[in-house]
Amino acid sequence: MTRQTENPKTVLPKRTIDLIKNFALHVLGACRDLVPIVLVIVIFQLLVLRRPFPQVFNVVVGLFMVVLGLALFVLGLEIGLFPIGETMAEAFALKGSLFWLLLFGFGLGFSTTVAEPALIAITEEAAEVAAGGGVIAADEATMADYALGLRLTVAVSVGVAIVVGLIRILKGWPVHYLIIGGYIGVVIMTAFAPPEIVGIAYDSGGVTTSTVTVPLVTALGVGLASAIRGRNPLIDGFGLIAFASLLPLIFVMAYGMMMFN
Repeated sequence: MTRQTENPKTVLPKRTIDLIKNFALHVLGACRDLVPIVLVIVIFQLLVLRRPFPQVFNVVVGLFMVVLGLALFVLGLEIGLFPIGETMAEAFALKGSLFWLLLFGFGLGFSTTVAEPALIAITEEAAEVAAGGGVIAADEATMADYALGLRLTVAVSVGVAIVVGLIRILKGWPVHYLIIGGYIGVVIMTAFAPPEIVGIAYDSGGVTTSTVTVPLVTALGVGLASAIRGRNPLIDGFGLIAFASLLPLIFVMAYGMMMFN
């Protein structure tokens, strides 16, 4: 009995059609998600401020671009980043090399964070405010070094956070004990850290979860938990993002203690 194979000429159009249908569904989903935002803006603009919309054409075009961007981004996550993260996690688990798995996790966390635009913006703003307040010298070289030091500190902390999260998955440690212990450490460090660095440290935990880091790291954790016998992906696969938000607080406050004390 001969095995029937699909003709590539028929497979490609079918895949293309499925992709178009999936994209259309994501466009509709993006429109649905934007409806509450649009309603709030319209209500406050027309009923509270009682002013007409300035540059209506630009607003409509901008909303159209946002819808397309959201749809393309979510679709890209589904067909690209999520499968890559899960596949690589399974491959590392089958390879059985702890060193390469942890090195990949650290490199992933560091590389996606150090180039994060939100982190670059907040570190540059922190350098300017610190220079204006007389905490550091007001010359460009000192401000650039201070901003770069903050960026590298946060990036290293996220890399270490991913490593800690991966070890937790491998060992099966309860995530809440580590998170509670970490935040107890944050509270203690807050009492001793310089006031000039505390706010920056707390904000740095929020800018580390970028649009690229979150899907890749989540897929990595779920894929690793799925590939290890005795691990539940729903229980053990999540939690890496929590570590990526926690450790920057500790590292940045430690950085401030070394810089200002």
